[in-house]
Amino acid sequence: MAAHVPQRATLGRLKPGQGPLKTDAPFYTEEELDALEAVDPAAAARIAREQLLLQRQFASMPASDAALPTADAVLAVLDEARRILARDGGDLEFVSLEGRCLTIRLKGSCAGCPRAPLDLKHVVEALVRQRYPQIETVRNVY
Repeated sequence: MAAHVPQRATLGRLKPGQGPLKTDAPFYTEEELDALEAVDPAAAARIAREQLLLQRQFASMPASDAALPTADAVLAVLDEARRILARDGGDLEFVSLEGRCLTIRLKGSCAGCPRAPLDLKHVVEALVRQRYPQIETVRNVY
């Protein structure tokens, strides 16, 4: 006779734009995962992996009461990004910091470059969010 496995909501990865991460996700206990593994090993492995990813996301989330960085603090990080972009003739300009949204303007060789969205995401946004995870979006204006 197969072990009884309680029904739980499907755990899924949060995709950008889907809204806030749920912190009340129904996690399986180790005993429930062991029982599920006896019945369906692939499902147990998938759920265990998704739970681990969610737990890592929860751990990396800033506290809701964490203070937003000042414009001066963000400028220091943008100077570091500016040095990286300058290697290829690019530059950036700080436009505004409104709540959790940082607005910049890519200049120099970055202006109009087809790789500008990649530089914005993988250079500027990565550096800013690494230091200040409270900032949710970094956008470029022309």
